[in-house]
Amino acid sequence: MITYALFFAFACFGLGLLFNLWRIATGPESADRILALDTMVINIISLLILYGIWQGTAVYYEASMLVAMVGFVSTVAYCRFVLRGDIIE
Repeated sequence: MITYALFFAFACFGLGLLFNLWRIATGPESADRILALDTMVINIISLLILYGIWQGTAVYYEASMLVAMVGFVSTVAYCRFVLRGDIIE
């Protein structure tokens, strides 16, 4: 039963990734693209956690923490670049 729930969750988050890619490609403003990238990071984190549950190993949980940290820093850097035109002052 848990296998069906995992596959359903994989499908939902995969569909969410496709919607994020569509928003990145057709976003009217750069703020929409930034939010889509941040949401894409969240979907990737959730897919890594689901894959870790499916495989029964804890390695993917650590990988999801690394992706979360990199995603946060990249979102902040991209926002600073859009607002100020420079990342490092």
